[in-house]
Amino acid sequence: MKENVLDVLMYLFETYIDAEEEPEPDQNVLRDELSRAGFGDSEIDRALKWLDGLTENHENFHYSPQSGHGTRIFNDVETARLDAGCRGFITYLEQIGILSPTQREILIDRLLALETPDIDVEQIKWVVLMVLFSQPGQESAYARMEDLVFDETESPLH
Repeated sequence: MKENVLDVLMYLFETYIDAEEEPEPDQNVLRDELSRAGFGDSEIDRALKWLDGLTENHENFHYSPQSGHGTRIFNDVETARLDAGCRGFITYLEQIGILSPTQREILIDRLLALETPDIDVEQIKWVVLMVLFSQPGQESAYARMEDLVFDETESPLH
């Protein structure tokens, strides 16, 4: 089985994005469903831990209005994991108003938590959707990001 954490997360995201049921299923229900879908225990555990990290400890990511006009300098670990194209795409999303500085930091945190050596722009797009979906009041930014993801992946019919 070659699934990675992002595969598990994308499966969950696509399965529950349009679900009408409330409240969200607990981790035991998710674990059972993911096992039935064929994902391994290790990937399931890492994906559920990743989801917990999506909403935890982000009170440290608050910025003043002035910091929104600054330039984000990536450290050595981030530069090693996020190539120039990835860093440029993150900056682009912030410049066009899809990501706030706080959301950018959550995104970078969650990308590094994927524990995959090769992060690409397509993966970033999906993680951005997950970050925006997890935050209340981000419907407009989410819709704009969804347009970026699906407009580029669908080929025109001739």
